[in-house]
Amino acid sequence: MALYRPAAVLYGVLICIRCHDYRRQDLILGAVLYALVPCHLFAAYVIESAAVQQAKGAIGRRKRDESGINLQDDEQEKKAFQSIWRYIALAHTINSTLCLLVTTLTVFFAIHHPLIGTLCELHAVIVWLKNSSYAFTNRDLRHALLHPGSAASLPEIYSACPYPRNITLSNLSYFWWAPTLIYQPVYPRSSNIRWTFIAKRMAEVVGLSIFIWLASAQYAAPLLRNSLNKMASLDIASITERLMKLSTVSLIIWLAGFFALFQSFLNALAEIMRFGDREFYTDWWNSPSVGTYWRTWNKPVYYFMRRHIYSPLVGRGWTPQAASVIVFVFSGILHELLVGVPTHNIIGVAFVGMVVQIPLIAATLPLEKMQGINGKIIGNCVFWVSFCLVGQPLAALLYFFAWQAKYGSEDGLYADRGTPYPSAQAAIDDLQDETLLPRTYHDMYLFMGEATRRLENAHRPGKLLDTHHEAAIQRLQDSEKVGRYGPDKVLMIFNDIDTLGFEWQCLSRLDVSQ
Repeated sequence: MALYRPAAVLYGVLICIRCHDYRRQDLILGAVLYALVPCHLFAAYVIESAAVQQAKGAIGRRKRDESGINLQDDEQEKKAFQSIWRYIALAHTINSTLCLLVTTLTVFFAIHHPLIGTLCELHAVIVWLKNSSYAFTNRDLRHALLHPGSAASLPEIYSACPYPRNITLSNLSYFWWAPTLIYQPVYPRSSNIRWTFIAKRMAEVVGLSIFIWLASAQYAAPLLRNSLNKMASLDIASITERLMKLSTVSLIIWLAGFFALFQSFLNALAEIMRFGDREFYTDWWNSPSVGTYWRTWNKPVYYFMRRHIYSPLVGRGWTPQAASVIVFVFSGILHELLVGVPTHNIIGVAFVGMVVQIPLIAATLPLEKMQGINGKIIGNCVFWVSFCLVGQPLAALLYFFAWQAKYGSEDGLYADRGTPYPSAQAAIDDLQDETLLPRTYHDMYLFMGEATRRLENAHRPGKLLDTHHEAAIQRLQDSEKVGRYGPDKVLMIFNDIDTLGFEWQCLSRLDVSQ
């Protein structure tokens, strides 16, 4: 049996606007998550408001002590104050953890579409990082308030909004939308908003997004699908060939995405917010070493890692090398969340890809420090080879292979034979072959959502559903779990469909007669 249609892969326009396996549940859950995740920032504001009251109380006690008024229970008050501070730190930890944990579990178990899941997970990670920076920075500002000797080390710009005047909803809302992951009470601001500049940048975002979609559907997806049988048979020569082909497409798509996000979207957002610091990247393409690339291509994340992870660890006595290892391990976990969770395959490829950067950085660091240009050229070549061939294409291929192994082809098994399933019995026949179950499961997954809508619409308004119809609808509505059903439950669902007179027309919009 042919698994793929070479003519469809190699020839013709493969763009299909309606051929996307997203469900109404995915859209609803995605919208709910997008609305609820920022609520954790509001929770952080409430926690900080409580911390402000404790800080003011500590200052009041200090003034009473300096004036010679010593209360008998002063020691008890200090112990209570320290205990409350630990509770505040614990509250911030729980709040930030829930922000990421709830979204991660929802995306992994309830949102099927990988793009919707990726957007939800990315939003949660960004808010989680902002939440963490808000808590860490205000902790340091409280320390400076309670220990005036350390206040001299604060940036001069902070004097425009000293702690605790910065603990306001307007200040937090600005940080929520500002294109940065580092919280500050005050940011450099531009004098006015250039709406023409914003329109140009947003036009670039829209145009590049369309280009990325077209390139992915027309070139990247066929290459990935055409590599699956080679991956399954471990044909190393063919896999290498596919990686080299995929490297060109993935690089073009990545560069378009990079420009759309860092040059166009973040600059448009910065202009709207009148955000003055707009160094979102530097010339990473000229990196003389792998380490230089990671320091220059994504400045917002680099600044977060340096301020809240690397510098505190070094300040506590860690060596720079050990601190760098922690940074990349932490980054690897975030990359795995951003890739493995939306694709429902936590296979560790993204995590390993980040950890492997550590020896690459160590290997290319001497090249960066060599006298003359030759060392830097070799280091830049090592970076581009690892970036184009070993990095993104291999990761994309492995995650796509894992997705296909779990959910099967988007086109359906019978569609590969040239016809849709003629009836429920045809699907049941394919279920008898256990080697086809993953692909057949995915075909059923696509069909269940459509069948549910058609089943519900088939009944005239006001007509009561009988018990059999209600049971069938309930099983269809539970079909997002079909990939974890056993064959017996799947056969029962298809028998329901067959009894109700439905034929297999994958994602069709034909009327259904009762």
